[in-house]
Amino acid sequence: MRNEGLGSWPARRARMTPDRTAVIFEDRSWTYARLHERVTRLAHAFRGLGVRPGDRVAYLGPNHPAFLETLFATGMLGAILVPLNSRLAGPELEFMLTDSGTQVLVHGPESAGTVAQMRLAALTRDVAVGGDLEQLIAGGSTDPLDEPVGPDDVCMIMYTSGTTGRPKGAMITHANVTWNCVNVLLDIDLTRDEITLVSAPMFHTAALNMTCLPTLLKGGTAVIMPSFSPDSAFDLIQRHRVSWMFGVPAMFTAMARSPRWAEADLSSVRILECGGAPVPEALIQTYRARGLTFLQGYGMTEAAPGVLFLGPEAADRVGSAGKPSFFTDVRMTGPDEPGEILVKGPNVMKGYWGRADATREAFGEDRWFRTGDAAVTDEDGFFYIVDRIKDVIISGGENVYPAEVEAVLYGHPAVADCAVIGVPDDAWGEVGKAVVVLRPDARADAAELLGSLDGRLAKYKIPKSVEFTGVLPRGASGKVLKQELRQAYGAQTERT
Repeated sequence: MRNEGLGSWPARRARMTPDRTAVIFEDRSWTYARLHERVTRLAHAFRGLGVRPGDRVAYLGPNHPAFLETLFATGMLGAILVPLNSRLAGPELEFMLTDSGTQVLVHGPESAGTVAQMRLAALTRDVAVGGDLEQLIAGGSTDPLDEPVGPDDVCMIMYTSGTTGRPKGAMITHANVTWNCVNVLLDIDLTRDEITLVSAPMFHTAALNMTCLPTLLKGGTAVIMPSFSPDSAFDLIQRHRVSWMFGVPAMFTAMARSPRWAEADLSSVRILECGGAPVPEALIQTYRARGLTFLQGYGMTEAAPGVLFLGPEAADRVGSAGKPSFFTDVRMTGPDEPGEILVKGPNVMKGYWGRADATREAFGEDRWFRTGDAAVTDEDGFFYIVDRIKDVIISGGENVYPAEVEAVLYGHPAVADCAVIGVPDDAWGEVGKAVVVLRPDARADAAELLGSLDGRLAKYKIPKSVEFTGVLPRGASGKVLKQELRQAYGAQTERT
């Protein structure tokens, strides 16, 4: 085949295992042969709409097989997919679509109103999932398509969360995705009989590239949830005998706190994988108490996304993000720790779309990607993520890493969720403030919470005040949006 990218995957799988189930969605299923036929038809239809190699096709909507069909059809033509976060507001989406120069937008019907209000000069066609998309597929040819697509051609433009400013579009190549999938196959040891629950949003790189695509590459089955809920997850795990699932900490926490947790049938589950945000040790122990293999890793959009992984053989290293994945190299800046994590490997992005300045800043002259995250290592080379460098609080000349404080605070029985930010202080320049969500029916005041940290953290690390709230703002990846917390609670306050 001249197509060496993701667009060739359906054809390659269909010739190997045409009758195996590729995708399950609600009450429907797709074999690999059917997936290949639908993708081919859609690629011909996109070509009829004027899509050519290098053109951008965006997808906006909840998890649906149409996302995968759009991805593979786009890749079959050598075009570029732009996955969009369906939780964003119209102006945020409009920025990404304009910045990428998207020509065709495929969207869920629930987004039709938002799409209609956007002014997009480059957009030539919007296609609603359902009637519009099915009409395109039905009218498309089944003739083979084999456009020349190289490994270093851009496959996707995935926009970063934008927690520190305007989102940047990471150019993820076909090779980036492929090598990341190879790393996953080696790290997790997937089987051809894997049944994977795709429960996190596929516009987020972890759900797509760490679970769904490796499963399809191996020839397993992806069970797609439109949106996550603990009840639906329990139901699908039992009904389809799910063996592998990825989730962010907030998802696994919701499952563990569900009234169904104690009696849920999880006997088919072989591996649970968590990432996207710091994983509290208490959460890991909750799952292990049920005899489940609960693994975690560390990554980012720009690395497609896997960087570090804590495999089953090292699961006792609770709190560690593991070691570098097989084909990925990791080092840290400077001789002292904590240091900034630097990454290099075939899974690391080509650069930022239309942002040569940001690309140079991110890579430097040595082409090691600067992650902005700080870590320490132990004597055996296992990495422990400390925090985002930009989130570090400098109090009286000492560095305070909020994630360390949050991990201890999270252990208080009354705390359901928490985040620590820096606020101005006349004496120390900056001190910590804890923003806390209490468990339902729990009672605790600021003095009790801060007192529980005494003796467990150095005094300079203990926050000086507490704000109570009903929920913490989180992005699609599950990360707390600390910029929003700083805007809401970042003013200097009286100490508790």
